[in-house]
Amino acid sequence: MEISSLNQIAVPGVYLLILFLGYPSQVLFCYLDPAPLTKNELYISNVVLVLIFITYTKSVFVDPGTIPKSHGQDDKEGRETAGVKRGDGLKRTKWCRKCDAAKPPRAHHCKECKRCIPKMDHHCPWTANCVSHTTFPHFLRFLFYTSCGLSWLEYLLWIRIAYLWENRNMPAYLGPNPFLVAHLFATTVINSITVFALGVLFIRNVWCLLVNTTTIEGWEIERHRTLIRRARHFGGILQSPDGTKVPIRKQEFPYDVGIWQNVKQGMGTGNPISWLNPLAATPSLNSGLAFPTNGFEDASLSWPPPDPDRSYRRPPPSTNATPFTFADSALSPQESLAAFRERQVADAVRRRRPFVQRAEAQLARDRDGDGIGDGYGDGMSEGESRSDDDEPHKGGRTGGEDDEGEEAWRNAEGERLKDFGVDEEVEFYDEQEDDHVPLGQLLARRRAAGTGTGTVTVTVD
Repeated sequence: MEISSLNQIAVPGVYLLILFLGYPSQVLFCYLDPAPLTKNELYISNVVLVLIFITYTKSVFVDPGTIPKSHGQDDKEGRETAGVKRGDGLKRTKWCRKCDAAKPPRAHHCKECKRCIPKMDHHCPWTANCVSHTTFPHFLRFLFYTSCGLSWLEYLLWIRIAYLWENRNMPAYLGPNPFLVAHLFATTVINSITVFALGVLFIRNVWCLLVNTTTIEGWEIERHRTLIRRARHFGGILQSPDGTKVPIRKQEFPYDVGIWQNVKQGMGTGNPISWLNPLAATPSLNSGLAFPTNGFEDASLSWPPPDPDRSYRRPPPSTNATPFTFADSALSPQESLAAFRERQVADAVRRRRPFVQRAEAQLARDRDGDGIGDGYGDGMSEGESRSDDDEPHKGGRTGGEDDEGEEAWRNAEGERLKDFGVDEEVEFYDEQEDDHVPLGQLLARRRAAGTGTGTVTVTVD
């Protein structure tokens, strides 16, 4: 089921599930031995239920945030938060084509929310909302209280089940009627499945909090490791679809700044009492536009690391010294537009050609003597044309998806970017550093950096 269609029924369905597991079970226990719930047990059950309702409601209705229009402009603050400083004083800025605006680090374009979300973790279909910098604390508290509440309910259920089992030989008329037994069985099955799923999800999110990664960044880390394994076969260099050679080196994740600082940043406060407070304030949006780094890597490097398959087609080097070159100057405006569209389509097809196909084609050219001999063939024998994670039907990709290109790459759990609610078309190919930034923005940043006296050369092929 698509996320968009699931959103329409997910939130009401979750509320109904909470109600079903919370209140009818309390009535059920009144008719089951060994005894109805005590006063303290009723108090604990209902307090936890209230906490679950509050935290889930905040997970659903708190705004996941949006990127301010002023972010990334040519003012001093915008330049400091738009990306990572380079040696020339400028910043590498990620630009969202659909939002037509700069993106801060760790932001992604959500296909459901239709905008860029600061520090997007994923779009959760069960809350119909993005788990982001502003909603993550509420979401984690919801998982915590739900796991505790369902575990408490599981304990109460198994006390009654154990009592029934111990007295299974009694006459049927002395035991509960079939309706109560069916209700007990259904509640136990549903609760057991739910507490297991949410418990695993809670543990995973706690781990992400401790190491300061998001679900999407976990996917990017695994993708980076895949590229490193590929590059080992090719002398540390991979080729982009247009033939550009991209050096691949291991890059450490920059946002893990220590467990305590990670937790403070993720929960929006360093007060442990506030971590459990269901009415705690939502983290400030401004704190989600820039993040401290651990300094393990050079400041000029940004995250995610370079991925050859995300590269745009670069124009070929020109021997023409003319600053402006237009090869189709003799065409009419309509013909020029048609030619441009054709180049776009051809570029998209080439860009989406899967890595395995490109590598095998280069190896075939090298074996036939047609290759240049320093591309994919370097350091790789015929039997090493594929690593485990590059098999079309194993590891990184499943059968039938090769024509979709590298955006169809899957991690070890079989997940793609789109499975987290990310707009793949924007994130995989159009989230380029400085490549898609409008020329006016680049010139403004250059002037602001004090280097606007040079000559800008534009080549249009």
